[in-house]
Amino acid sequence: MSNLEFHAYILRCADGSYYTGHTDQIEIRLAQHSSGELGGWTSSRRPVELLWCESFPSRDDAFAAERRIKGWSRAKKEALIAGNWDLVSELAQNRQG
Repeated sequence: MSNLEFHAYILRCADGSYYTGHTDQIEIRLAQHSSGELGGWTSSRRPVELLWCESFPSRDDAFAAERRIKGWSRAKKEALIAGNWDLVSELAQNRQG
């Protein structure tokens, strides 16, 4: 059995936008985003700041969390970042009906 952990994370970019991703090496991935090495969304919006990170037992679980969060509203992402689970739940219910 592996001790490898997988992470979903949210960064705040210099322009105030949020970027959500997943990785198995959070420190290396943050350095890549910070240096612009990865290209893409964050490379032109540096510096970036890690706002939220959660560990998952598998890459599939971390990727599923990333995909789910990417579909959320800004308000719901901010509730997650703040750890306000009541508001996350309320925003989820509001969207459903």
